[in-house]
Amino acid sequence: MEDYRLHNRIGFRVTRLARIMEARLEKQIGEHGITRLMWCVLRGVGMEDVNTPSALADYICIARPAISRLLKTMEKKGLLERNGTDADGRYTQVCLTTKGKQKMDLCYVLVRDLNEHFSNKLQPQAYDDLMQMIDVLTEGENVTLMRL
Repeated sequence: MEDYRLHNRIGFRVTRLARIMEARLEKQIGEHGITRLMWCVLRGVGMEDVNTPSALADYICIARPAISRLLKTMEKKGLLERNGTDADGRYTQVCLTTKGKQKMDLCYVLVRDLNEHFSNKLQPQAYDDLMQMIDVLTEGENVTLMRL
């Protein structure tokens, strides 16, 4: 039988790194009332022109009912607005409020610093290689497996 050691498995190591980064991120932006998924929406709408619920669900890899709940929560917090653009209101465009833009700008610095903390642990070529390897590992995998 193969010598199986949990801590030597790719799944364990990748999951551990992701949890470390996620926990630090949630702590930092959580102090400003923002969750990781809220940050993803703020970034998508405010910085990458992803502005419909369906596109946002795809962008952050969550199910459509989950994005609907998230947008409703963010709307109640005054971070965004949803506007129907068709006569029947079925097409909804999402835009940030002034408060949402302020939170996005504030959190952007925190997220950038966190990413720099980890990426600076690697030499530039090692970082590029790691990113390429992650792309190879995820290529062709069914994104619906990541939907919550």
